[in-house]
Amino acid sequence: MHSTNYRDTLVTVSADCPVATGTIPEKHGTIAAVEYGLLAQPYAMTSDDLLFETHRARGGDQSREEFFARPQACLRASPLVKQFGWGVHHDGEGRIALVGIESDVYRRMLDDPTVAKTPGMRSKRA
Repeated sequence: MHSTNYRDTLVTVSADCPVATGTIPEKHGTIAAVEYGLLAQPYAMTSDDLLFETHRARGGDQSREEFFARPQACLRASPLVKQFGWGVHHDGEGRIALVGIESDVYRRMLDDPTVAKTPGMRSKRA
């Protein structure tokens, strides 16, 4: 089974993200809106949990084992990271929370040497 979970890592907002603050996705039913809704409670699920629950919420009928039998894109490719100004923090147990790019928490995590950083994927080629 393939996994998308990180530990003690901040997925930073994509360099070409068009917004300067964490923005709530407004279009109901989109991947961004579903992910945002599922992450309303910080550190309640892992990246794998989020991806699978998003898949199910959007009509997917595969079992978790079937879903992760093939590699899945990690949260570096999430529209929350690429378009809506949210970083994703993975704690020591792999549980995740959204962190707005404008927040003091985001800036502290960027400066914290104990938190690994991995950049969100760009929407366009450089």
